[in-house]
Amino acid sequence: MLINRILIVGHGSIGKRHLGLARNFFPDADIRVLRHVKSTSTPENSNGCFDNIEDAYSFAPQLAVIANPATFHIEVALKLTEHGVHLLIEKPIAASRESILLLLDLSRKNNTVLLVGYNLRFLSSLQEFRSALHLQTIGKVLSVRCEIGQFLPSWRPNADYKQGVSARSMLGGGVLLELSHEIDYLRWIFGEVEWVTAILSQQSDLDIDVEDTAHLIFGFTTKIVDKIQLIASVNLDFIRHDTARLCTAIGDKGSLRWDGLAGTVEQFDLESKTWVEVFRDEEKDSYVSEWKHFLKCILGYEKPLISGSDGLKVLEIIEAARQSSLDKVQVKVVYEKPKE
Repeated sequence: MLINRILIVGHGSIGKRHLGLARNFFPDADIRVLRHVKSTSTPENSNGCFDNIEDAYSFAPQLAVIANPATFHIEVALKLTEHGVHLLIEKPIAASRESILLLLDLSRKNNTVLLVGYNLRFLSSLQEFRSALHLQTIGKVLSVRCEIGQFLPSWRPNADYKQGVSARSMLGGGVLLELSHEIDYLRWIFGEVEWVTAILSQQSDLDIDVEDTAHLIFGFTTKIVDKIQLIASVNLDFIRHDTARLCTAIGDKGSLRWDGLAGTVEQFDLESKTWVEVFRDEEKDSYVSEWKHFLKCILGYEKPLISGSDGLKVLEIIEAARQSSLDKVQVKVVYEKPKE
């Protein structure tokens, strides 16, 4: 398949990243950007802009990256899928479950690729962490600790954090949606989440209208022994100045820790009582690997590592967490099954 027409929906920081990658992969392609505001300038690495979605459809792109705010993902994705366009939808797949099943069904009927942009799965360090756990390097996993935190104003220091997607409910902000990478990779590594207990809150005085902190407890369908479930504690926040992204698995024969910022996997040595590095990423650009995978899926060589169904399941866990925090009870996750 000769790819010569590409559409990038959205021109924020992630849209610009995908635009640069598209140009690197396809230096001679006609690459256009769909923006929600009119612009007389041509974005770097592009051949022009659309501010009207109908013009974008008329352009007849063969593939598109949807990188606008999550609240608008499904509307655009449905129209593009109707036109037979292969899609890479940035995480989360949407801000709510509404119409996602319709999108998955349409994508299946039109035989289009739908890849959800949980790019952490393409980090070799996280893949190594998952592989080592499945090989029972530390024996049976008994418990999991997962955390990510970064002070929101420091994310993009050259931009006003108050105007960004992360800070605004109407654009799909808040830690649950913006930091949902953790939810995705936890279920990828440890299996489906059966129930959630959650406390969501705005702990800081940041000028935002969304939760800046989420404390979650997941009960997985995975059983350690008999009826004893594997449990994970998950902490997500926008308030932490000492930026961290860590996942620690505690096994009956030791512990294994993934550091997403350092790109390392460490194992706790029982004899020396110290952490020992057992793996380090050499290539940390997960977006390049994600694009390579996306293109192989379009060519029919691979199946999407993160399918639309995966994106939906993350949202179903998120909605259970919201309900748990509201009602102050443990909530069972209800999964809707897409058509085969």
